[in-house]
Amino acid sequence: MATLSVKPSQRFQLPDWHTNSYLLSTNAQLQRDASHQIRQEARVLRNETNNQTIWDEHDNRTRLVERIDTVNRWKEMLDKCLTDLDAEIDALTQMKDSAEQNLQAKNLPLDVAIECLTLRESRRDIDVVKDPVEDELHKEVEVIEATKKALQQKVSQAFEQLCLLQEVRQQLNSDHRGKMETLEIDRGCLSLNLRSPNISLKVDPTRVPDGSTTLQQWDDFSQFNKDRGEAEMKAATELREAIALTIAETNNELEAQRVATEFAFRKRLREMEKVYSELKWQEKNTLEEIAELQEDIRHLEEDLRTKFLSLKLSHTRLEARTYRPNVELCRDQAQYGLTDEVHQLEATIAALRQKLAQAQDALDALYKHLARLQADIACKANSMLLDTKCMDTRRKLTVPAEKFVPEVDTFTRTTNSTLSPLKSCQLELA
Repeated sequence: MATLSVKPSQRFQLPDWHTNSYLLSTNAQLQRDASHQIRQEARVLRNETNNQTIWDEHDNRTRLVERIDTVNRWKEMLDKCLTDLDAEIDALTQMKDSAEQNLQAKNLPLDVAIECLTLRESRRDIDVVKDPVEDELHKEVEVIEATKKALQQKVSQAFEQLCLLQEVRQQLNSDHRGKMETLEIDRGCLSLNLRSPNISLKVDPTRVPDGSTTLQQWDDFSQFNKDRGEAEMKAATELREAIALTIAETNNELEAQRVATEFAFRKRLREMEKVYSELKWQEKNTLEEIAELQEDIRHLEEDLRTKFLSLKLSHTRLEARTYRPNVELCRDQAQYGLTDEVHQLEATIAALRQKLAQAQDALDALYKHLARLQADIACKANSMLLDTKCMDTRRKLTVPAEKFVPEVDTFTRTTNSTLSPLKSCQLELA
């Protein structure tokens, strides 16, 4: 006979069953209501966040475009500043080279002036005089040294200014490179979109990197570089003008001094030629006087010999007449005449001897003075030759080196061109 098996478990009451069904239905409705609320809120949130994201992305894209424009504008300003700076560096370099060339060119006038002073040290005796030519030559040396000092100062200033310009150029280049890199990065950021393959999440992208600056600091930095570049370019322009003015002034001063020195040389040469001509005329007259005096001395000596013969004759007559006999030894007119003749001849001989001595003294004095004249003529000729050499040497200042041919050989004292008779005589005496 079969038996009923009962599963041992809890038994619920029917009301519990109805309550459970009711609770499930109620909870289902509540969950659906909550889900509906969440769905509605999610839709609102999606709409709001999508709109916010779109507008944020649009705003940031606009900000990137504006930032790119700002950086690009600064880049263009830096481009122009760098171009102007390079042009100013080239211009200042050329002006510095010009100043150095002018400084180098001052060595020739200085060498010429010193050579002239050295040549004039070979003057002799009374011609070693501190004349206007020597004053002008010393002044010329002072002017050249002053111009060299002024030019050297400008060259040093130009070098320092070029260093400053190069330093500014490096700063501007660095700033320009930074702007270029920034433009490249920002343009890359602007080109990104949601479908770009190289977008990804990054670790802490909102961090503030070390060395970050504010917008004002960034703007001030570029403005400072630009202002400094413009200030240095202005200083370089003023320096170029000052260098050009210094070159012109020093050249004018040196040219004026060259003209003054050569005028003093020509004036001194004319003065010495005048004195030289006067001395040569005095020498000629002195030689003529010596010749005439020598002729007169010969005449005096002949007259003395003649007077001695006459005196011998008178003495012989008087002596012979002393041998007259007795009363014939009379002091007659002939005796008195012979006696007077002897006295007259003795007086004449004494006078002739005195005059001959005076003539010989005068001849000696003329010879001595002639020697002094000839020595001074030689000094003048030597001085004129030296000044002529100086003038010839100074032709280097106006004649190109490749065309310069000395008119007077300093070592052999020969001439390479036809000289006047006066200058030829000077060379012979020298």
